[in-house]
Amino acid sequence: MDAQPPVNPDAPVTPPPGEPARRRLGRRATLIGSVIAVLVVAGVGWLAWELTHPDAPAVAEGSRPGGGGAGRRAGGAGGRGPATTVGIAVAERADIPIVIDALGTVVPQATVRVRPQVSGVLQQVLFKEGQMVKKGELLALIDPRQFQMALQQASGQRMRDEAQLEAAKVTLQRFRTLLQQDSIARQEVDTQAALVKQLEAAVVMSKANEGTARLNLGYTRIVSPLAGRVGMRTVDVGNVVSTSDANGVALITAISPIDVEFAIPQDQAPMLQQNAGAFMEAKALDRTRTTVLDTGVFAALDNQVDTQTGTVRAKARFNNTRLALFPSQFVNVQLNVRTIKDAVVVPVASVRHGNTGDYVFVLKDDQTVALRPVTRGQATVDKVQIATGLQVGERVITEGADRLRDGSRVVLPGAAPGGPPQASAGQRRMGGASGEGGERRRRRDAAQAPASSSP
Repeated sequence: MDAQPPVNPDAPVTPPPGEPARRRLGRRATLIGSVIAVLVVAGVGWLAWELTHPDAPAVAEGSRPGGGGAGRRAGGAGGRGPATTVGIAVAERADIPIVIDALGTVVPQATVRVRPQVSGVLQQVLFKEGQMVKKGELLALIDPRQFQMALQQASGQRMRDEAQLEAAKVTLQRFRTLLQQDSIARQEVDTQAALVKQLEAAVVMSKANEGTARLNLGYTRIVSPLAGRVGMRTVDVGNVVSTSDANGVALITAISPIDVEFAIPQDQAPMLQQNAGAFMEAKALDRTRTTVLDTGVFAALDNQVDTQTGTVRAKARFNNTRLALFPSQFVNVQLNVRTIKDAVVVPVASVRHGNTGDYVFVLKDDQTVALRPVTRGQATVDKVQIATGLQVGERVITEGADRLRDGSRVVLPGAAPGGPPQASAGQRRMGGASGEGGERRRRRDAAQAPASSSP
């Protein structure tokens, strides 16, 4: 075997071919991977910050390429969030009516069932079903012949008693003359005086009997006791009617004027009681609340609360000249208790409620909004009174308030985002673009000029 050369421990070790290149390539890949990982982590962190902090201050315009557009898109108070398109309304003065709404029932002031006062055969019926009648108008006629005979008999009895009384008075006068001449005893004079008084009483009774007979004869004419509408007829000609008939001859209901009874919550009763002496207008509407049937006034308030429903009965009175209200009809009642004069009002949609109470967003001159606490007052269908916290002429946000905060920038309908300053910047950008386009056209024309001038 060949002898191996001695190894020198101080000599440098020579690496195998290709090993230094691989080692240098591994270090470079590790460095590049670390840089990429750091960039990815930074990007994810920035994205998470943007998603969780939408109101963070935006990058100033011009700090990076395209930063001008980003800064304008993030426009807001102090550069907070994108501008929001909103609707506005102006606080104004108006009269706010305090109205009580209730469901009522039409009740006639009087309903009378006309019954005969004497018994007899019904001879005539002079009304039609559903007819409007006046007070004292003749409705029906009972056969009057028997009552005429009774009246004649009573008149004859009265005339006989009156004749006897006259004779007794003449005799009494003669007896008194004889008594003065001492030609007759005083006892006979006294007896004759007592007879005169008896005959005077008989005459009074005869006159009363005659009046009763005349009254019964008048009852044969059945007349209307009030003005109103006649209901359905319950008896026909030829029937014997009497005072004990349950249905009577006719049912008359007074419909002009007419009342509407309704119930109000017991909490609103003191307010009505305080204004009972003032004029309070009441409106009767149909079941759809679209048509006003009639307009009247508040009439009365009950003196006790219904313990079962917790309400108090009230009544309003209507003239019902158009006969739009019908007895037992259900209507919707609107009672105007009083009116608040010159109240500061805004649309109902502009008032919002938070943890600390009601508030509105007030639009300032720099196109930003300020959160303003307010005190709500009376409200109508579309308006609400602001008792405190707002002045007449201030502008409030009515639409888009869900996306607003105190100090947010807004855009009015029909205006460019950011207002006039952004519009002028846009115009400057448009001008720069047009200048750059003109420069390109001039260069293109200069390049084409030699070609076109060559033969």
